[in-house]
Amino acid sequence: MSKLSVEEIKDRSRGLRGTIAETLTSEATHFTEEDYQLLKFHGTYQQDDRDLRVERKRAGLDKAWSFMVRSKIPGGDLTAAQYLMHDKMAEDLGNASMRITTREGFQMHGVLKGDLRECIARVKAAGLTTFGACGDVVRNTMGPSSPRATAAHRDALAISEELTEVFLPHSSGYFDLWIEGEKVDASAAEPEPEPIYGKHYLPRKFKIGLAVPPQNDVDIYTQDIGMYPHVVEDQVAGYSLVVGGGFGMSHGKTETFPRLADPLFYVHRKDVVAACVAIVEVQRDFGDRTDRKHARLKYTIEDRGIEWFREEVCRRLDAETAPVKEVTWDNVADDLGWHEQGDGQYFHGVFVPQGRVHDTEAGQFRTAFRRIAQELHLPSRLTSNTNILFYNIAEDQKPAFEAILEECAVPRSEAMTAARQTGHACVALPTCGLALSESERVFSGLMDEVDPVLRELGLEDEPLLIRMTGCPNGCARPYNADIAFVGR
Repeated sequence: MSKLSVEEIKDRSRGLRGTIAETLTSEATHFTEEDYQLLKFHGTYQQDDRDLRVERKRAGLDKAWSFMVRSKIPGGDLTAAQYLMHDKMAEDLGNASMRITTREGFQMHGVLKGDLRECIARVKAAGLTTFGACGDVVRNTMGPSSPRATAAHRDALAISEELTEVFLPHSSGYFDLWIEGEKVDASAAEPEPEPIYGKHYLPRKFKIGLAVPPQNDVDIYTQDIGMYPHVVEDQVAGYSLVVGGGFGMSHGKTETFPRLADPLFYVHRKDVVAACVAIVEVQRDFGDRTDRKHARLKYTIEDRGIEWFREEVCRRLDAETAPVKEVTWDNVADDLGWHEQGDGQYFHGVFVPQGRVHDTEAGQFRTAFRRIAQELHLPSRLTSNTNILFYNIAEDQKPAFEAILEECAVPRSEAMTAARQTGHACVALPTCGLALSESERVFSGLMDEVDPVLRELGLEDEPLLIRMTGCPNGCARPYNADIAFVGR
């Protein structure tokens, strides 16, 4: 473990560069602890196959090092070309699968060190980025998955894109390191000023999500900032903001705990981005940088109080605020199956077990989705429940869409219990270095045993929320589920 704290590593990083460039071109099998921390900002985690650790150690071999690369996809919205880029990359550079994340992004697993630059460059060439998908910055901004043709849904996606742009780090280190043709001598580069983040960025990661009532599919109360619109005469007049949600904790450490967000205020539409910037700046200045386990916004608000926090934000915000608008939430599920968009076209939500897009005996998900993108040229949305929705489907495309799912044996959500449709698990073993137990690899088997019991009790249509994580960090948001499994 490094002798330097993460704050010291950021301080010495020269705009998140560290010695990443030198290691990329060296014979080293993996990066140092200091560069491991900086790699997160660039959208990648250094991992190893934990199933092979004991065997390789006995054989005197190094760990089976590889990398997870995460794409930052505002609102989970992908063109057909962007989807196909990820599919091709999974085949060329990854482990032939893609993982939909609980923040509406894609993760590639099994990327080797020598392919890191190519992987990240492909994402950038497709009009997306990995920059800020991880690290102590504002992560991928989530939006409502349903592509309904309403003012609220359209505006929520627009805001997720605006915020992604506003909170993108300014350091050119990302381009120096990863983008072919734009690299310079990274050792001589001086870091650019970060107008929002400052030299040390945020104390910890920061998450933002937007939902459109009555469907809270992004769990806004688990976000550092959660938002929902107020619509007047079919126009979005403004947004209500809630703050201080977060689920990470540590077993046995009572000073760490999951927390749901508190109501902050309502602001007019024109002031939403400025309000988010003010909130992030308060956390930047007052978040706990002495203890990373106590560094999230939820602890800043818990320690100082929501009234103090509201005053501090308003002091930086030149805008009118009001109490949050009343809201009613009906569900946290995705719109699976066929739905009308409201503009004469349709969308179809497909259940993806634990978000793992690959071909198995249970269904050729990857082949099906690739064909849909190639043959029907349909855009898609990745959901926070790790499913996928294809949209802008014309009436005459529906038979071809159905035929592809049938030919690839993709299970239909209509035959599933409501609990299976909404449940999900984190990645955990064998790649996540934090996992204390299994999660993704055992969750479907668990549901195979739960489903018959639910049907026997007449509860197959009851939206029972079951979630599982391999450690207490809670990536699959277990702490607000009806039944949760947390590794220990």
